[in-house]
Amino acid sequence: MPHSQTSAPRGRVRLARGASPWLLPTVATAAISLTRARRSGRWAGVAVPATALAAGMLWFFRDPEREITQGRVISPADGVVQSIMPWKDGRTRVAIFMSPLNVHVNRAPLAGTVTSVEHIPGGFVPAFNKESENNERVVWHFDTELGDIEMVQIAGAVARRIVPYVPQGTKVEQGERIGLIRFGSRVDVYLPEGVDAAVEVGQTTIAGVTRLDRD
Repeated sequence: MPHSQTSAPRGRVRLARGASPWLLPTVATAAISLTRARRSGRWAGVAVPATALAAGMLWFFRDPEREITQGRVISPADGVVQSIMPWKDGRTRVAIFMSPLNVHVNRAPLAGTVTSVEHIPGGFVPAFNKESENNERVVWHFDTELGDIEMVQIAGAVARRIVPYVPQGTKVEQGERIGLIRFGSRVDVYLPEGVDAAVEVGQTTIAGVTRLDRD
């Protein structure tokens, strides 16, 4: 399946889908307070933090274009590899921790068909905490050339909303944008039996760019 996103201009940055509920109020508040601050110095105390917050939101919800890496399994998230754990069924779970400073848009680790998108309610403890196993999450399953691939988006202490971009039954390209986790969080990918991880704990990953599997 072709990687259509490789033709996107390098360096181009857009805003993530699903960011509007956070962006619009903060940008509107900043614009209004800046306008009024020109007429009254009393508004300067509001304009400065409001503008800083709006700038922070624009940074948090950036969605840069990526040149997608060729490989069997690529990282769905920007972040740091938190753990690499063998599973009882022979799979290997690669957990990637996303800080509030990372890009929050997640991408498809392989090309295939989305066979399941399941929202599971839960808690909101920090994503680096062991108890985050019971956090709010969205479980994805993809039918790929490697068989069924599972990916899990996990909410954290701040990230309390996961926004899927594509529904069940959608055919996706490798590296295609499939969802957003607002602010810090975690994304797990389960490598199938016989596929070894090419990354190490503590390694930085880039969604659509870092390869997770080893030849």
